[in-house]
Amino acid sequence: MVKVLFVCMGNICRSPTAEGVFAHFVNEAGLVDLIGADSAGTIAEHTGEPPDERAQETALEHGIEIGHLRARQFRADDFDRFQYILAMDRENLHQLNLARPDEFEGRLQLFCDFAPRRKGKEVPDPYFGGPMGFEKVFELVTEVSEGLLDTILREHYPDHARGG
Repeated sequence: MVKVLFVCMGNICRSPTAEGVFAHFVNEAGLVDLIGADSAGTIAEHTGEPPDERAQETALEHGIEIGHLRARQFRADDFDRFQYILAMDRENLHQLNLARPDEFEGRLQLFCDFAPRRKGKEVPDPYFGGPMGFEKVFELVTEVSEGLLDTILREHYPDHARGG
């Protein structure tokens, strides 16, 4: 099974949204036995909390339920458990690279790198903004999640690749 971990700072806005959207695509494609998703934060401040209400509301408006998710802090053993560790922004990527063990052979990179038009970009943190920020994050995460799923299928499960 290919496992993907989405990481932001607090694990209450961007990364649970990415987890929910990506898991939705995996489920819709009938691939839950092949691909797993989780999310974490680089800080422990929100551990055990559900996603921000605005993130939940935005996802639900698009038919995706994320209210059952609970924030957790990134752990060193996540490097053993996940093949894809995807940061929402450069600061969190930097923090993950500092913790990265030499033997980690998976992919540690920016999440947006999986959408050709977004390569090298960050998912903006909507926490201190209004509802439109959460909507923009949702749209961006949706676009990138499609590219991520296509990449995983192409690299790990070519027989299941979409469109060919």
